[in-house]
Amino acid sequence: MIDDEYTYDTVEDEMEMATVRHRPEALELLEAQSKFTKKELQILYRGFKNECPSGVVNEETFKDIYSQFFPQGDSTTYAHFLFNAFDTDHNGSVSFEDFVMGLSILLRGTVQEKLNWAFNLYDINKDGYITKEEMLDIMKAIYDMMGKCTYPVLKEDAPRQHVETFFQKMDKNKDGVVTIDEFIESCQKDENIMRSMQLFENVI
Repeated sequence: MIDDEYTYDTVEDEMEMATVRHRPEALELLEAQSKFTKKELQILYRGFKNECPSGVVNEETFKDIYSQFFPQGDSTTYAHFLFNAFDTDHNGSVSFEDFVMGLSILLRGTVQEKLNWAFNLYDINKDGYITKEEMLDIMKAIYDMMGKCTYPVLKEDAPRQHVETFFQKMDKNKDGVVTIDEFIESCQKDENIMRSMQLFENVI
């Protein structure tokens, strides 16, 4: 019995050591691929491991973490869409690498990179087009997340009106879908969108 415990602990120690040994190389690679410094990556890694000791986040954990930021509303649906945008290889989990690359774009990316990322978020079924329904789903999720106390006087059809206005601006050739080119061109011409893109820069 003692032998078993000893063996188990030794194996665990060795695995821990292997993780520690591999981490610097992984961080160096991430430093090269992302727009974060090594120090920033170490801080992010510590926080990530703290919340997710297994090293990956599944959708439920992601929703739990996200709900802490928006206690006044229901962020479940928006967190689902956001999770799918971070889960770039669509394997049902977000690794530290996935997380860092997404965050790197959102916080430090060029306008073009941020808009590409936003398009991917809105393109729920990932077919390369945004439909009015997809945009409405995201908009409803945002309104739910912000909660009734933020928008007390809003009517039920506010998200739909929002989408109608957006869609008219974006769907240049009026074919009922928005392509990535239409999306990027429309967003770049809209001062409000461009301002909100700048907000996230250098948060960390």
